[in-house]
Amino acid sequence: MLSSDPALDDALAAPDRTPAHTTRCGGRELGPQVQSWKAERAYSTDLPEAMRAFSGSASAQLEMQLGGASGVPAPQLYSAWAGRYTGDAVRPGQSVVHETGLLGATLPAFRGTVRSRSAVSGTDTVTVQALDGAERLRGPALLPRPYHGLLYARPVASATWCVDELLRQGGIHTCPPPRAAAASTDVTAPFTALYASLHGGFNATHGQPETLPDPASYSWIRDGAPHEMALMPAAPGLAVSWMPRSRFVVAGKVFMAELHVNTARAVGSTLELKLVFDRSAGAYGNYILNLDFAAGTVKITSATVGGSGQVITWTVPKLASLKGAWHLGFTVDTRAGTTSAATPATVYPRLTAPDGEYVIPSAGYGTFLDTSSMQPPSELYRVDLKTDVAVECLQVTDQAWPDLDSYTADEWEQRGRWTKAAELDDVTVPLFDVPKVSGSQWEAITEIARATMSTAEFDEQGVFHWRGPGRFQKVPAQPDVTVTALRDIAALTVSEEIDACRNHCEQPYLDYTAVRITYGDTSTDTAVREIKPGAAVEVAYAMAQDELDIGPLKIEDDASTMTGHKVRFGSAATGGTSVKGSVTVSSRRDGPNYVVRFVNQGPASVWTVTKDGKPSVQILPQRRTADPTQRTYALSNADSQYYYGRQVYQAPATDWVQQRQVASDLSQAMLDAGRYPVPVLGEVDVLHDPRIQLGDVVRVVDTTGAALDTLAWVVGIRTTCQAGSVPQQTLTLRGTSYNGVPLDTGLTPDPPVDPKYGTRRSYALVAAQFPTLDDLTQSRLSYRELLQPPGGAA
Repeated sequence: MLSSDPALDDALAAPDRTPAHTTRCGGRELGPQVQSWKAERAYSTDLPEAMRAFSGSASAQLEMQLGGASGVPAPQLYSAWAGRYTGDAVRPGQSVVHETGLLGATLPAFRGTVRSRSAVSGTDTVTVQALDGAERLRGPALLPRPYHGLLYARPVASATWCVDELLRQGGIHTCPPPRAAAASTDVTAPFTALYASLHGGFNATHGQPETLPDPASYSWIRDGAPHEMALMPAAPGLAVSWMPRSRFVVAGKVFMAELHVNTARAVGSTLELKLVFDRSAGAYGNYILNLDFAAGTVKITSATVGGSGQVITWTVPKLASLKGAWHLGFTVDTRAGTTSAATPATVYPRLTAPDGEYVIPSAGYGTFLDTSSMQPPSELYRVDLKTDVAVECLQVTDQAWPDLDSYTADEWEQRGRWTKAAELDDVTVPLFDVPKVSGSQWEAITEIARATMSTAEFDEQGVFHWRGPGRFQKVPAQPDVTVTALRDIAALTVSEEIDACRNHCEQPYLDYTAVRITYGDTSTDTAVREIKPGAAVEVAYAMAQDELDIGPLKIEDDASTMTGHKVRFGSAATGGTSVKGSVTVSSRRDGPNYVVRFVNQGPASVWTVTKDGKPSVQILPQRRTADPTQRTYALSNADSQYYYGRQVYQAPATDWVQQRQVASDLSQAMLDAGRYPVPVLGEVDVLHDPRIQLGDVVRVVDTTGAALDTLAWVVGIRTTCQAGSVPQQTLTLRGTSYNGVPLDTGLTPDPPVDPKYGTRRSYALVAAQFPTLDDLTQSRLSYRELLQPPGGAA
């Protein structure tokens, strides 16, 4: 329920009611001009109505009729051809906020955007229809589909992660968003190389997982997550790594890596975040952030992988003394170096404490001066994480901020750039292979909700809620509100239907046990391409629909050739010598295309050319070795079948269920919901209560009609109001449980087939007993007596 204040609670309990409402369109108050309004929200699903609380999406709609003002009719003010000053207040896409209540105290009732407006000439009415936050999710649904889940036979994502990703695409966030999601035409602008929310999966919004841990070594937690959901290790040293979407060069820039942790949710006291750079001749370098939460130390290392390096240490006492949600990271400034020489670096740790303090280490910057710390020309190859604490929202930003001295706490925290606008539920549906999606983001979310018996909805304040199948499985102990026939209920219809009984539930699932990945056909470029200094070149290469996402091209050099997915940059169009650490290579999947972006940050042109003068871009796609096997898990309830017969529910086959255990859980949830038909309380007309929300528990007490006292979930709300009258509210409720197991006391149910069928007197027997029609007439037998054989013989 929505929270209210004592004044509104008293007004709701008072015998007389004075309704109030406010309606803002485009931020302009139009409440006095509202002639009538209707708000409606309910779960939409293909299940029987009595079971629909367990699956589907809910999108609220508001319809209102506006009148004119100051003697000017509404069509002249608000029609499609009205002047922009007044008409834009209700144009399609405009914001709408509606609140309702009593005695001037109002609560949120709707927040969304205008879908349509209709003006009838000659009247003083314009009808405006609006939709809630679902309207923000009309963009094309796209989900990253890495091959790593099949490569390691381990979950790479979950249904919850996919919903979170689709929300993020629509600008609805559960944690800080990517700092620079889109590539700019300005090649010096910031660009997000890696973004992994860790909201129920290792899959990344930008970039891809590289290695995946055993599912037994971690869990996904919401209690204690810095923002919404976090990766929680089961033992110290949980390791996972990602490949970035941008292999940016090491020299001549400022880049940054960051994450959010909760040091109070820990199995140890350390964390390591490592950026690995690919050098020439098969060598690698790295920058490493090491945190010791027990000692309160921060260390940043610049080194050669497997070799020596330099370590700079800062002591931050608060890191040890204050447990909780920390925002941690480090910035690397390599502008003193060039792409053709070993690069020195200035580094700086960044920390925001649980109390909100932007902690500035007393030692300030650290500069690597030792020869072993100098990074030769190279590109970002991999990002490694090793953690003992809960982690959320990992990201790496290229060209993050040009001036370390002017970098502020507001910039670090992205204040004013995002608002938390969604809440997720626990992870229940792991995914080895992310299914293909189509249509809009809202349509994809609705599909996931139906497939996983979850619910998706925006509340009255515009906040999105994703709830899994466990939401309605526990009978609540206390109601949110009580309505009675003596005061609140004007009308009530209680119905029970056999369609709400499902005592044999089957859930299909995909078995990925024998599915792995294999290489597709190698694709090579058709041209040698020049990449000029300071310029960006984008090239789209065709990809088949069944091919999985792949990362950016690896950069080959003459000292260490490689196979597979790669590109070589030459100093001349005819081949020349290989160039390393000069060109940033990024990639993205855009429908049927794999788009590669080359940005030359060196002083001279380079070409995508092999040593012998041929095009050097080589793409090696990945695909499944085979389609997964479809299987079915089924559960039955014998007691229910005894009373109601065998009532089957066959869930539609879906790509979203990929484990036998998930199929078992969904079957059990459906069986729990439907083994006995749960009554639906429809068309419950009650006194308007603006606090009631979808999913609330209402106690219904009716001593005058249906004689019931039961708890029920709200699965539908419709509120209407005419100007000058009291709002009318109609609820659709689903009982939280059934009315006990049938007893059939004193009843002897008739069998489904008439026991007399097949025992009636045959024609031959009638003819033998009554040879003539006169004999039959004289017998004076009725038709029923005639059919009944004597002595029961046929």
